[in-house]
This record gives sequence, C-alpha cells and structure tokens, in this order.
Amino acid sequence: MRKVFLIISREYLNRVQKKSFLVLTFLLPTLIIGMYASIFLIFKTGDSQLKQIEIIDRSGIFKNEFKNQQNLEFKIINNSLASAKQKLIEQKETFLLFIDSNYAKSGKVEVLSQNKPSLNLVMDIESQMENILQNRRLLAAGIDTSVLNKVKAQVNINAKQISDEGEKNTSIGATAVIGFTSSFLIYMALFIYGAQVMRGVIEEKTNRIVEVIVSSVKPFQLMLGKILGIGAVGLTQFLLWIVLSTSLMSAASYVLVNDGENIKDKIIQKTNQNNGYKQANETSPNQITDMLNATDTIDFGYIITCFLFYFIGGYLIYSALFAAVGSAVDNETETQQFMLPITLPLIFTFIIGVNLIVNNPNSALAFWLSIIPFTSPVAMMIRIPFGVPAWQLALSVTLLIVGFLFTTWVASRIYRVGILMYGKKTSYKELVKWFFYKE
Repeated sequence: MRKVFLIISREYLNRVQKKSFLVLTFLLPTLIIGMYASIFLIFKTGDSQLKQIEIIDRSGIFKNEFKNQQNLEFKIINNSLASAKQKLIEQKETFLLFIDSNYAKSGKVEVLSQNKPSLNLVMDIESQMENILQNRRLLAAGIDTSVLNKVKAQVNINAKQISDEGEKNTSIGATAVIGFTSSFLIYMALFIYGAQVMRGVIEEKTNRIVEVIVSSVKPFQLMLGKILGIGAVGLTQFLLWIVLSTSLMSAASYVLVNDGENIKDKIIQKTNQNNGYKQANETSPNQITDMLNATDTIDFGYIITCFLFYFIGGYLIYSALFAAVGSAVDNETETQQFMLPITLPLIFTFIIGVNLIVNNPNSALAFWLSIIPFTSPVAMMIRIPFGVPAWQLALSVTLLIVGFLFTTWVASRIYRVGILMYGKKTSYKELVKWFFYKE
C-alpha cells in the first residue's frame, strides 16, 4: 500500500500545484455567481433609457388612454404627419405612433422612427392598445372593468410532504433545480476527470515512463494510485467549489433579502403598467422572498453527502474503464472506438433523467436507472431531492460499491497487458484476449 500512496501523492500534488487548477478552482464559482448577479441586475434595472413616443391618433379611440411606463413616455400631438416625420430625423430617441382615422375597420397602426424600435417597445405599445380596446368593449357591453379586475383571483399552491415525523414544506421548483444541477455536475465530472485518467495513462505509455514505473510497482497498483490520486484532485476541487459557492451565495442572499421589497415594488409597478391592474399590489407575491424561502425546504447536508458519495463511486467505476482504454491505445485519436460504449450509459441516463425522471422520480424506469451502477450516479442524484426510500438508497449504494470492485478488477486485467503494448492496432477481440491472459 505504501507504493500506492506514493503514486496517489504524486498524481495529487502534480495537479493541485498547477496554475490551471488554482485558477479554475477559485475563479469558476466567482464567474458563475457574477454571471447570475449580472443577469439579476440587468433584470432589476431593465432598460433605463427614457424613450418618448409621440402619438397622432386620427381615430380618437386611444386619446389620453396611454399610461407612461418606467422607460416610456407617451405624448399626444396634433401636428401633421409630415411635420412629425421631419421631427423624427432630428431626434433619434423619439418614436411616432400613427393611428389611422379608419382604425376600427383597417386596424392600421404604424411606429415610425429613425432607428429600428426594439421588440419590447413594440410589444409594450401593443399590450397597452389591447387593454384599452378591451376596456372599451367591456364598457360598451355594460361590464364594469373595475369590478372585473376585483374578481380576478390568484392561486398559490403550497406543497407539503407528509411523513412519520409530520408535515414539512417542500418546493417542487427548487427540488427539480437541485436534482438537475447535481446530476449535471456528476455527469460532467465523470467525463472530465475520467478523461484526465485516460490522458495520464496514454502520456506515460507514449513517453515510455511506465516501463520504468512497472519495474517497481505492479500495474494494478499503478492504475489504482492514478485513479485515486486524480479522484482526490476532483474531490478537492468540488469541496472548494461548494465552500466558495456557499459563501458567495450567502452574500448574494443577504443583498437580495435587504433589497427584496424594493425589487418587489419594481416588479409590481411594471405589472401595473403593462396590464393596468390597480390591485396588483394586493395579489403579487414577493418573488425574491419566495425564491429564497424555497431553499429552506432543501436538506443540503443530506444532498451534499449523497452527491459526494455518488461522485466518488461513479468516478471510480468510469475512471477504471477510462484507464483501461488509455492502456489499450497509443494516442487519443484511437480512443474513439472504445469511448462510445463507456459513455453511452451516462448520456442515455442524463437525457432520460432531465426529461422523464425529473417529472416522475418514482417510476419503474427511474428506480432501475438509479440501481444499476453505471447509471445510478446520475439517475439517483435527480431523485434524491424528491425523496428516495431508505432501502432503495441502500441497495443503490451497495450495488455501486460492488460495481466499482468488479469494474476495477476487469479493467486491471486489461490494463496490466495493454500498458506495455506498443504499435499494435487494438480491437475488442484483442481486449478479450488480454482479459483472459494468465499472470
């Protein structure tokens, strides 16, 4: 075991001391949080540039009916169409809304400007015009629009889970997001770190370093040390990502909570302006607070523990297979024929998971995919946030451990022969022969 630990130490230290490892580990969470913070700030502030819309309403239907919005200012003018067009040439940020006198029959409406109007601007104008026409038609039919707006109802369903311990709140949206995110991280990690194992094996083989190494250690010890060393690098990186992301998210949550009411007011104001509903303040939920409260329904300690186990278990299975592939070829271009059978279960499970399992986590298909060792790391991480029976989790864990031991044994028998083979085109038939070679 001392030799295995030396190999683990060499693989681990060589990688964690690289600048690329440090940059990726510490910069990635910051970039991701920064990206979402930028998106949030853009949504919060919106398009702050004020746009003036001058209206020539020949029909008289919309006179004094348009409501100013945060970045739109409407103004009725009585100028001729020709003079209004001439004014547009001098003022870039002015738009002219022309409504034909025969609008009731022709429906002719034009927006004229020196620059092309944005899609949001056109949609905002259309929305206001539709609301104005709708209110006029309701009044013509003898329906009081204020009464109609008062009877509008909004339903918010609070999902709760019943167990032997009693009732507890749950958030379906947050659960689905956590399941998808954790399964996606494992899906990507198995490819990334498994490929690192394969490249490391190919590099040592092509440089003939392995011939020197196997004179001191057994091929199985070399393979196991390389797998565990790179796995420790991946685990270190994930733990640092979790700590950094949690710290950054906590800081972001503090800002959101303190600014939540201000954001709520802006969302409500935009809703009022677009829809004309004066009662929106009474019925619009605090979306930011709801989003933050949803995270309180998630048992992050339990999910992180399961995530780490399935990351390690899945990595050990697939890295052993990647190591066997690396030992069987002389360069990366020759790995393609062996990669598809290895990666197909992962790709299949991820596609099925995000489309079917997340919508029906307790189906028979979800159960079997979360039990089979080659698919359980991805499938089970989608199911765990929704709640998995203890016996299913125990069965999945047991089979994953057994699957790792079996896969490592199979891969080691191929690895011990392939690592010393050079200049020979490898086939599946050749791999089977290597497996049955005696020590």
